[in-house]
Amino acid sequence: MNVCIIGEGLTSLALAKNLINKKINVHIYYKTKIQKKITSRTIGISKNNLEFFKKEIFEITKINYWKIKKIEIYSQKIKNENIFNFNNEKNDLFYMVKNERLYELLKKEVLKSKFIKRIAINKKLNEKNLNKKNYDLIINSDPNNFIAKKYFTKKIEKNYFNVAYTAIFKHKKIENNTAVQVFTEFGPIAFLPISSNETSVVCSLDTKSKRFSNSEIIELINKNNPKYSINKIFGINSFKLSSSILRNYYQKNILAFGDLLHRIHPLAGQGFNMVIRDIKILSEIIQNKIDLGLQLDISILRDFENQAKNKNFMFSNGIDFIYEFFSLEKKLKIKNLTKILKIVGKNKNFNNLLIKIADRGINL
Repeated sequence: MNVCIIGEGLTSLALAKNLINKKINVHIYYKTKIQKKITSRTIGISKNNLEFFKKEIFEITKINYWKIKKIEIYSQKIKNENIFNFNNEKNDLFYMVKNERLYELLKKEVLKSKFIKRIAINKKLNEKNLNKKNYDLIINSDPNNFIAKKYFTKKIEKNYFNVAYTAIFKHKKIENNTAVQVFTEFGPIAFLPISSNETSVVCSLDTKSKRFSNSEIIELINKNNPKYSINKIFGINSFKLSSSILRNYYQKNILAFGDLLHRIHPLAGQGFNMVIRDIKILSEIIQNKIDLGLQLDISILRDFENQAKNKNFMFSNGIDFIYEFFSLEKKLKIKNLTKILKIVGKNKNFNNLLIKIADRGINL
């Protein structure tokens, strides 16, 4: 089987590594233009997803990720009171990884394989040229190229009019295994530990009426700082936030993947987790056909859409509901909604259900 993957981001590399592990020939098409590296971006990977990642993609070592054992959620609406506490006495909740580090590790491993070939994208690249290569499957993770604009334009889109500001700060060494999210008047601010003396922060802020300078971001971080003795804040970057859910997952032998398939608000840290779950579904479909000695053809794409589409739709809308809930509270300028959520948050069974969904996604 010959597979073409367009794009060389983290999603494409993870998928490529899974496929070459099955001894499938993969051609990765990449842009030669060097993109600016964002050193402050981090990724949260759930326990179940990390286990799959280590087994079926790449054995990432413990030195490259940081354990999160507890999550605390607060709201300024009720004087920074704790709304939710998530913890599992027996297991870690999730793991933090530096985006740039994981990308470098994956790329190095992918390029070692004899089943991989990198091809630079030039102006002559088009669907006709790709078809000449006789690829069984073409997987596109680039939302801005000619394939996306031709086949994958029907989607449900939403502009949050938010900007995510990311940064990393160094601080006095502590036992740093609790992630904290504070819902402020401007939007949620997440403090995500990545070592005993380093923590990443994501501020997803409403920018309809206000743009934030770097100094204002630093001020917000310090104001909502839950426990850290901060020495230095650095690497502030920003990007606009929106969501999209693709209506059709494939056309002909072309499959949409990654951000082209679904993009969600980062407040729950589930974007890359959705990607890993998609890779898991696709991997299992392909492996089942290999085990049965069946031909690997475009029926894989139909089976993937059938298994993944409803789960992704429900999960994406669940994240959007969380965002809208706290936005509604801000618009109404009342405390009752958060107080109700605080009462619900004390229910152990409800907490365990949320932990399970965050770890494994929605299983229909």
